[in-house]
Amino acid sequence: MELLKRLTQVSAPSGNEEGIRALIADELSAYVDEIKTDALGNLIVRKKGNGKKLMLAAHTDEIGIMATFIEDSGFVRFAGIGGVNVHNAIGARVRFLNGTVGVVYYEEKKSAKDAKISDLYIDIGAENAQAAGALVGIGDAAVFMGGFEQTENAVISKALDDRVGCYVLIQALKAAKGCPNDVYAVFTAQEELGLRGATVSAYGVDPDMGIAIDVTDTGDTPGSELMSVKLGGGAAIKVRDSRLLAHKKVRELLIRLAQEKGIPYQLEVLQRGGTDAGAISLTRSGVPCGVVSIPTRYVHSPSEMASMGDISACIRLLCAVIETRID
Repeated sequence: MELLKRLTQVSAPSGNEEGIRALIADELSAYVDEIKTDALGNLIVRKKGNGKKLMLAAHTDEIGIMATFIEDSGFVRFAGIGGVNVHNAIGARVRFLNGTVGVVYYEEKKSAKDAKISDLYIDIGAENAQAAGALVGIGDAAVFMGGFEQTENAVISKALDDRVGCYVLIQALKAAKGCPNDVYAVFTAQEELGLRGATVSAYGVDPDMGIAIDVTDTGDTPGSELMSVKLGGGAAIKVRDSRLLAHKKVRELLIRLAQEKGIPYQLEVLQRGGTDAGAISLTRSGVPCGVVSIPTRYVHSPSEMASMGDISACIRLLCAVIETRID
């Protein structure tokens, strides 16, 4: 889990993926044939084969915040980068890319349960606007702080969405024995802002099949919405989400490989949210796409949680995909 820890603790909100891109490129340099970065910041890693083009995508960015205004009192107002949940943000700490740390809180004249982003501010301990401006500038980005912890069966950290997907893809590329397909592993940028990296990289790769690797919600916590995905239930094979109806051929391939390899799996129907596969599927004249999902509790909070058994199952399933010639 040391690599996963390093991946999660890099600060890389959407549009600022340089650090995580460098870490992944260094990790994979001895295992692949080509590594390049495109104009939008996608890291495109190629493992050559004689078969069809298979695009595997995991996004490198994480949600964050951006400073929009500094009050005379020194408190910093902000906007979300990606899907920031107000209630997850209240009381959380953030670290700006220049190292400045602050605490998010809400205007106490408001009710916390009714608070909106516009009711929140960041306290960086500055006495006034001048002191704050020396530490944080308008447009500066920050991420939520959340250290990496490992329990007996699970890992807890910020940015498991989607550094755990990057981890799964890295480990599968390393472990694969043989590569009959022409594999393009794309570590995408700006997914949290609308699948932007996947949109442009898929156009460039022009794959014959695409598979995204991302987190998904679970339905196993108290009072959660009904959903047949749970922590510890194995790799989640997507049926649909709000951006994708998984292609029957891809879904059946994933199920068949899981059954043949004895890999625990569960089927995922996600009511809200999507992955890079939604963008890949609409590329050019269309691409058959599916998703391997890592069940994750508390998504878009500083304390996301995933099962080590599920992570292992996803690595094994993706490795099997890489080793199997696609039609």
